[in-house]
Amino acid sequence: MEGIFAINKPSGMTSRLCLDKVNRILSQAECFKPTLKALAEKRNAGRKSRRNRRSNKLKMGHGGTLDPLASGVLILGVGSGTKRLGGLTNHSTKIYEAEALLGGETTTGDSDGELSLITENDFITKELLESTAQKFIGTVTQTPPIFSALKMNGIPLYEYARKNIPLPRKIKSREVQIHSLDLCDDCLTKDHKYPFLQSKLCDDGTTLVTLLQNNKPLQEHVVSFSKEYLERAERDSSLSTEAVSLKKANDLQQYNTEGYKAPLLHFIATVSSGTYIRSLITDLGRALGSSAYMVSLIRRRQDDWLLDQNTFELSDFENYEEDVWGPVLKRVFEEGPKVNIREAMAEAIANRKIKKVEEPLGKEVVDNEEITPSDNITVVPRTSKKE
Repeated sequence: MEGIFAINKPSGMTSRLCLDKVNRILSQAECFKPTLKALAEKRNAGRKSRRNRRSNKLKMGHGGTLDPLASGVLILGVGSGTKRLGGLTNHSTKIYEAEALLGGETTTGDSDGELSLITENDFITKELLESTAQKFIGTVTQTPPIFSALKMNGIPLYEYARKNIPLPRKIKSREVQIHSLDLCDDCLTKDHKYPFLQSKLCDDGTTLVTLLQNNKPLQEHVVSFSKEYLERAERDSSLSTEAVSLKKANDLQQYNTEGYKAPLLHFIATVSSGTYIRSLITDLGRALGSSAYMVSLIRRRQDDWLLDQNTFELSDFENYEEDVWGPVLKRVFEEGPKVNIREAMAEAIANRKIKKVEEPLGKEVVDNEEITPSDNITVVPRTSKKE
């Protein structure tokens, strides 16, 4: 029971927390006892007792961090499978579906941050969006955002940002590949579920946006178009290599009105490992002469692992015992991503006719039959093997 598999990480959860939740469940399963025993023997050989306390937990890792806001394919490795994660992290193609709001930037590049800039957005057309998006297809130089899991001196960048600690050195830019960037039909619609962020009020009554968007060093931003586009521009003088001048909003009141909806930016991008979609959204907004921040991100594919096809749901492990998910996971370890996990899980659940049993609050459902707790019947909640 060693290898790699993929899980759909829920939005609002860190990749590490998702990994820990799965690790805790797998480490308590009977089918992983031989794996855990072998790992314990290896860990304990010649080690001090302080180290031995970790032998009740499987060796696991993940192949590429997803933002807490993001959901989608997160590849997990167990035991020897962790050795294969490096290639998936650094040398795999990924497909993302992203949504953003035009007319604002935030301190984090997404809706988890504070508004730092508000720009005009009513001049943007689908034709302008389409022509601007094409400028990014190819080899692009990106600077990772300060709120990212990239490490500097062994510390994630987001830790420097959260604790307001100066960076030891400048964040190094990197080359990434944008293989395709396809705009969706609902681009620029205002009929969506995302409210525009309200600007934070400072102690003196002014807004954070008012303070920040006039701060030139903070608002300086270099937009990098792809090498391929710049090469075409050298041959065709009609193609512009400069971003449109930023159109800052003069009247901020309309953007701070409750219920205001900004135009939606919605696209599907196929990119290389190391690509930051938040940075791509920021660059795309700036290239339009406006701004943008991410409100939703779904990783739909990484390498050969596809969402809703050969990925587990976290609820598969949380809601069902190992006699349901165990055989499916074993097949995935043996056969890889060709196993259709959603079909296999649906079949396993149907065959077992098993449902999660919670603490009794009245009527409970067990094996599709309703029962009422009484003096003669006790409904026991699902507990771990350890308990």
